Amino acid sequence: MKQLLSATLDGIDAKPVDVETTFTKGLPAFGIVGLASSSIQEAKERVKAALLTNGFSFPPLRITVNLSPSDLQKTGSHMDLAIALAIALQNDETSFDNLYIFGELGLDGRLKDTRSIFPILLSLKNQNLVSKAMVPVASLDKLSLIPGITYIGVENLAEAIAICRNEQEPKEVEATPIEGERITVDGREFFFLREYPEDFYDVKGQEVAKRAALIAAAGMHNILMEGSPGCGKSMIAKRLRYILPPISLEEILQMNQYALLGGEEPLFVPLRPFRAPHHSSSKPSIFGGGSSRAKIGEVALAHGGILFFDEFPHFAKSVLEALREPLQDHRVLISRVNSKISYATRFMFVAAQNPCPCGNLLSTTHSCRCSEVEVRRYKQRISDPLLDRIEIYVQMQDSHPDDQPSITSEQMHQEVIHAFMRQMKRGQKHLNGKLDEKEIETFCRLEPEAETLLSRAIQRFGLSHRSVANVKKVARTIADLDAKERIQKEHVLEALSFRRREGV
Repeated sequence: MKQLLSATLDGIDAKPVDVETTFTKGLPAFGIVGLASSSIQEAKERVKAALLTNGFSFPPLRITVNLSPSDLQKTGSHMDLAIALAIALQNDETSFDNLYIFGELGLDGRLKDTRSIFPILLSLKNQNLVSKAMVPVASLDKLSLIPGITYIGVENLAEAIAICRNEQEPKEVEATPIEGERITVDGREFFFLREYPEDFYDVKGQEVAKRAALIAAAGMHNILMEGSPGCGKSMIAKRLRYILPPISLEEILQMNQYALLGGEEPLFVPLRPFRAPHHSSSKPSIFGGGSSRAKIGEVALAHGGILFFDEFPHFAKSVLEALREPLQDHRVLISRVNSKISYATRFMFVAAQNPCPCGNLLSTTHSCRCSEVEVRRYKQRISDPLLDRIEIYVQMQDSHPDDQPSITSEQMHQEVIHAFMRQMKRGQKHLNGKLDEKEIETFCRLEPEAETLLSRAIQRFGLSHRSVANVKKVARTIADLDAKERIQKEHVLEALSFRRREGV
């Protein structure tokens, strides 16, 4: 029995598949078993034609190909090459050393690229299951973007057989290295770019909002900006992407896996994603869905980066309430009759809103045209449980002609990088804004004066358990920006100043 390795997609993740073949006595036949889809069943004719045109003679025996595990649904034409090699090399003493094999066969034995090879290899690498793969030469331009894999490119079936029999030297291709700069913390590599196509230097005034943006970026905290139209909310949100913390190789792989499954073109650059769906977007487009097979949505595509909701209160009520789970649990489960998909949603949520329907409630130059009832109804579109999951609230100031720029994105990014390194050196798996309750107790240690201040704030403002956790996380990030090991009184005070007040 000959056994080779291939893989198939199961939801959003790839699962290894053993391609096994046996030749047994009986009427000559060729069958594929193991819950194979019609595209794989059709492979019998492609494999047979390719083998015959490349000098292989089928023995008068019953050939059975088993795709294991047998209870896993397999789809795609990318298993053609693995099936053909398992048959052609049945009597050869060859060792494949954990080599994954992919490629669709033409009737003359030429190898073709398929859309499924890229996401499968990306997922396998993300799970640390693959280090070497045999693929069509036509696939190498895309596949070489996936780092950490050595590829053996082959033009046709005859070349693949010759390489497996050690009759021809394989042409190995290494992956293209990740662009940008890198830093190493405790043996782990992180990547980042010093490119700022949209710079905070363009934002004039708004010193409080820029400070809030710096804190939010350094800890990946959720932030809500409220202010009059044109005061700079969207400007700040769009510039946040370029000052976010460095990113690991594992995160780059997972983000690109989600991008590919969402129909996006993957880009292996250390730049975190920025997703800004329109407020008219449907719930399935935000969270994923589909009638038969579940698909991912915007919250998955924003994983590791920013999900920006402009005109926050104008999103559908069902969308706003469904947002609570991914913000709290950092994961979404989509259940359908035929499939269930669970995916990570560890993103930074950024929201912007006007203070009232007309937008002029906080303006010092324009009068508000809204009644108290209209303002209250506008505010009530966003529930307290959802607002409780947003750590930083900042009220924007009116723009003035004498406002001046004060800080560049490069300066802010440098502060974020220093704060990031302090978080990683503490042994944190996640940034401050994404710590769970146990991690908060471990890493968010307060000085005695800070403890006393926080206790008074809890009594005075009636802070919930989640609100206290949010204050601690934000204070931890402020302390990191201040290069302090423990959270001090002034850090808690600043964190409390970014807390949303009741009735605001």
